Amino acid sequence: MKPVEQYFLNQKEPYQSIMLFVRGIILHTLPEVEERYSYTIPFYNCYKKPMLYLNVLKGTNYVDVAFVQGILLEKDFPVLKNNHKRKQVRSIQLKTIEELDYDDFVKLLHAASNLLSKSKRAWFV
Repeated sequence: MKPVEQYFLNQKEPYQSIMLFVRGIILHTLPEVEERYSYTIPFYNCYKKPMLYLNVLKGTNYVDVAFVQGILLEKDFPVLKNNHKRKQVRSIQLKTIEELDYDDFVKLLHAASNLLSKSKRAWFV
């Protein structure tokens, strides 16, 4: 079993279901995405650069769907929030699957992939 799969199986509910649902959308929407296990969490890379990651931050009660270049996407996608005063990363915080707008999330994934394809590097701040 891959480390990323083990990570999902080790999550408590409802986090496990939310993460697996989001993972399914990512893998279905972006065939170019590469799922990796880095820094003990699942990362999704496009064009050999990190695009987003899934995490449950300590002391929170939601799944953090964090976009590495989120600061460049937040104007067009106000669902992205600056949590913990991060310089570049913006994220969607999900407490339930129903909170995720599927169509908007698919648009966000395409926008993030397109942005990353034009970037020289993912981390710029």
